[in-house]
Order: sequence, then structure tokens, then C-alpha cells
Amino acid sequence: MDILQSVRSVLAPPHKAGYPFILGGVVVALLGLMFWVVLAWAGLVFTLFCLYFFRDPDRVEPPRTDVFLAPADGLVVGIEAAVPPAELGLGSIALTRVAIFLSVLDVHVNRAPISAVVERIVYHPGRFFSAAEHKASDENERNSILLRLTGGQEVVVVQIAGLIARRILCNVTQGQALVAGERIGIIRFGSRTDLYLPAGCLPLVSVGQRMIGGETVIAQLNMLAPMA
Repeated sequence: MDILQSVRSVLAPPHKAGYPFILGGVVVALLGLMFWVVLAWAGLVFTLFCLYFFRDPDRVEPPRTDVFLAPADGLVVGIEAAVPPAELGLGSIALTRVAIFLSVLDVHVNRAPISAVVERIVYHPGRFFSAAEHKASDENERNSILLRLTGGQEVVVVQIAGLIARRILCNVTQGQALVAGERIGIIRFGSRTDLYLPAGCLPLVSVGQRMIGGETVIAQLNMLAPMA
């Protein structure tokens, strides 16, 4: 079953953000067939890479409403107390941050970690250090999304550009109601996604653990935690 799921993931249809790149590769390959075979091979390889990189497989969310799901595929590279991005105006109280690094081989579609309403979205220009580095959370270009749960708790998802990634796409708007696991955007060509958990929520994952966006349970919601 795992092998079958892996094959389905690899062959999943591409995210719409990849259409221009895939079409460009096809055009280059066709021009190469007419003028230069090396160009044709280059176009074919690029097209296949884009089909793989922009794959957007369906995911099956756990049948629970009291857990936080991984907002992205990738490797957990950090779990620590950190202050959420200043541009969100949440103050200086540190929250538990789970940082997920996405290599060029991972699915790059970001997903809502829990059912909530989009309270605020703030884009912050920055630099392009390797997304695996600790300083990427504070210094790289990012897009911060503040979500409010029905119980009043707040959770933050931050899309962070990396060394190669130079384009963050966010497909949600302020006031939009999201369902856990719903697609919220994509980052092109290697990146990082940070999740700031509400106070009192302890992570159930470890550094070095691999995440499956929209499926892996990162933490359980603490219903007794103080609300914002």
C-alpha cells in the first residue's frame, strides 16, 4: 500500500502554479525537435522536473478537529520557543515554533493546519538564506498567516522563501474560513514553513521527523489554554 501511495503521489496532477513552467518546457522541447536535439532533451528534462516538483497529491486528514496537522511536507529542522513575526502584532510572548524544511524533492503545497478563519495576512520582504538555516525564520522573505480558531485561540503559519525559492504564492484571503488540510498556497523551488502553536500546545513530533502535509499530526489543541 505504501508503494502504491508513493506512485500516486509522484504521478499526481500538478498545482496550477506550475502550468507556465510546464508549458515552457514543452515549448522548448518542441523547438528543440525542429532545430537542435540537445535543446529538445533539455526541455524534456525540465518539463519532467516541473511535473514532479509541482505535483499536488490529495491527502486524507485524520477524523479529528482537536489536532494540528503539518502545514507542509518536509523535515522538521527545529522545535523551539520563538516570538511570532513582528508584522503580525502579536506581542513579544514566545510560542512553540515547529520549523519544516522543504527540499526540491518535497511536495511544496502548503495546507491549513486546522480548521480556522484567516485573521490576517502580512507579506514581509527579506533575504534568501538557505531555508534549512536557523536565521531563515527571521531574515528571509516570508508571508505570515494568522488563523483564529472558533475557540479564540490563534495559530500562525509562515511561508518562507529559501536559497532557490524566490516566489511565495498565497491562495487565501482575510476573513476566509479554512478546513484542516485545505490548500493555502505554494512556494516555488525549495523553502520552509513555520508553524507557531497556541500557548499550552505541546508538539507530538521530533526534530528529524518527516512530515506529510495535511496528514501528520503535529500537536493536540489544548482546549484549556488561555485565549488571545
